[in-house]
Amino acid sequence: MTRPQSAEARRVRAAELFDQGRSGAEIARMPGISEESVRRWKRVWEGGSTDALRRRPATGRPPKLDDAQVEQVRTALEQGAQAHGFEADLCTLERVGLVVERVTGVVLSKASVWRLLTGRLGWRLQRPERRAVERDESEIARWIAHEWPRIKKGR
Repeated sequence: MTRPQSAEARRVRAAELFDQGRSGAEIARMPGISEESVRRWKRVWEGGSTDALRRRPATGRPPKLDDAQVEQVRTALEQGAQAHGFEADLCTLERVGLVVERVTGVVLSKASVWRLLTGRLGWRLQRPERRAVERDESEIARWIAHEWPRIKKGR
């Protein structure tokens, strides 16, 4: 359940409890509900009904990409950067913007690409680990087990 859906569920549950005659203080003791919210919800509920506490459709400019286009972008990005002609398999906002443009024909700003990745796709920032290719884990473990105690003891 998304955050707006869970918030709506709490408001609707509070309205059901108002119908049952429960007090605002009693409802506010429920986890995640403040007394001020309960007072505000009760005013709205008294002025309308339970429907007045439900979510309303988002206002403002509609997104540039519809849900089908977002899924096309997700599929394309899951193939990796090299599948789209980039030398390294590293995705940057610029590269993702180019992939979005190639797949959908829609040009997005860096900020819009970021919102697409973190909001609509639910992805998070990841940075590659910087480790030497020559790293030898068994040698490191041996050094920590044998050499480090000897060096530390010599202090």
